[in-house]
Amino acid sequence: MEFEMQEQGFSTEMEYGTLQVCSDETYGYRPYQLLVSSVAVCSGGVLRKIMEKRRQTVHDIQIQTEVTRSGEGADEIQSIHLHFIVKADNINETKMEKNIEWTRKHCSMVQSVKDSIDISETFEIQTG
Repeated sequence: MEFEMQEQGFSTEMEYGTLQVCSDETYGYRPYQLLVSSVAVCSGGVLRKIMEKRRQTVHDIQIQTEVTRSGEGADEIQSIHLHFIVKADNINETKMEKNIEWTRKHCSMVQSVKDSIDISETFEIQTG
């Protein structure tokens, strides 16, 4: 990717359009929003693939995030909590715990930040 400086922030051209990034969300996505989105959506995509491979019919996955930042200095992200609301068939608590374990292990974004940001997951199951 190549980013160009704009009057407010930076931008890059992507396959689906222009991505605007700026510390002021009036002008684009804030960097921390993109980082949290990357962790959440990568995890959700991996979870879906794992469930499909395990023949668990996935109807919907919603992901709620809770982010803790330091509030000091660079205001870095200290933790990201992912809460998965999964609507699926052929699923129970034990299977879902294993799905989450494998998701954590195989999500490249979680693996990229795990030593600097505390990542935690919970889930609820809704039958399809």
